Amino acid sequence: MPTPETIVQRQLDAYNARDMDALLATYAEDAQQLEHPCKLVATGHAQIRERMLVRFREPNLFAKLLQRAVMGDVVIDHEVVTRTLASGPAQVEVVAIYEVRDGKIRTASVSVQATTMEPEKRNSPRLPDPPTSYKSDASCD
Repeated sequence: MPTPETIVQRQLDAYNARDMDALLATYAEDAQQLEHPCKLVATGHAQIRERMLVRFREPNLFAKLLQRAVMGDVVIDHEVVTRTLASGPAQVEVVAIYEVRDGKIRTASVSVQATTMEPEKRNSPRLPDPPTSYKSDASCD
């Protein structure tokens, strides 16, 4: 069976290739995607597919891995994701925490830390920056 790190790398590669089938193959059928710490944004392949179809339409979409930590079944990625927001091209700094069991991602919790506009768009109107921190005492029921 592939390691949790291998599964998460396959997910990242599929994301960057905009390969929906390969991406969903890394997730459990009932996987959950969350905004860290515990805001549920998608459950299961159908909802994940719906979210990712919108994202995959972005012409400049690319996630660059900056650092990865692995501890057992938990993989934590620090990435810079190039995206197209309503206000234009941007780079979004994220930390993604993946829990992998039985060869599939069970949960993916993403914390958005910063958004910067690409140089040619810095003087354009922008969306508000995402929150820079979250309460660490929050619990997910």
